[in-house]
Amino acid sequence: MVAHVRAGSIGIMGGTFDPIHVGHLAIAEEARGALGLERILFVPAGQPPHKPVGTVTVAAHRVAMIELAIADNLAFELSRLEVDRPGPSYTAETVAEIRRAEEAAGRPPDLTLILSVETFKELPGWHEPDRLLAAARLAVVPREGYPAPDPGWLNDHFPGQAERVDFLEGPRLGLSSTALRDRVAHQRSIRYLVPAAVGRYIDDHHLYREAATGDVRP
Repeated sequence: MVAHVRAGSIGIMGGTFDPIHVGHLAIAEEARGALGLERILFVPAGQPPHKPVGTVTVAAHRVAMIELAIADNLAFELSRLEVDRPGPSYTAETVAEIRRAEEAAGRPPDLTLILSVETFKELPGWHEPDRLLAAARLAVVPREGYPAPDPGWLNDHFPGQAERVDFLEGPRLGLSSTALRDRVAHQRSIRYLVPAAVGRYIDDHHLYREAATGDVRP
């Protein structure tokens, strides 16, 4: 069921997007429709705080692939906020900055951070999670093998905040950027797993020719 669009509402999709794939796009579209979000911001990380410098593909490539992937959806936008900001990419700082920009423009902030249930369960260990939850609602996307936490878990870690968390029913595509990098490194096809333009970009720029490493983003 498609929800009524909330004027001015913004969904925030963060990650390394290394590379962006059809799972990212499907999740963003599902959240947009299910929650009535007016637009979705794709926010590629600059330097993820949990990863050594140099282990993530340079931002210019990741940004270019996002631009290609979202070009045909007017509700999708790229934000360079984290790649242009020096230092570690903390989600709480990013959401706060987006909120300040909305307030400065005279728009009541209506922000929803979109994340997987796996990542949601790691939220208590993030940088300033309470500040994050105060600034934005959360949309939690299912992932195979990671059941949603029960209400007791949510109340234990974030008392009184259950109404700020929406659990989506899908999609359940099971893709990961790590697996896609590994496929490229082993000369296996990623056709239909990434947008065609992204696949061409990866080929043209000889990306991911070496074996992949894990990429979990807080």
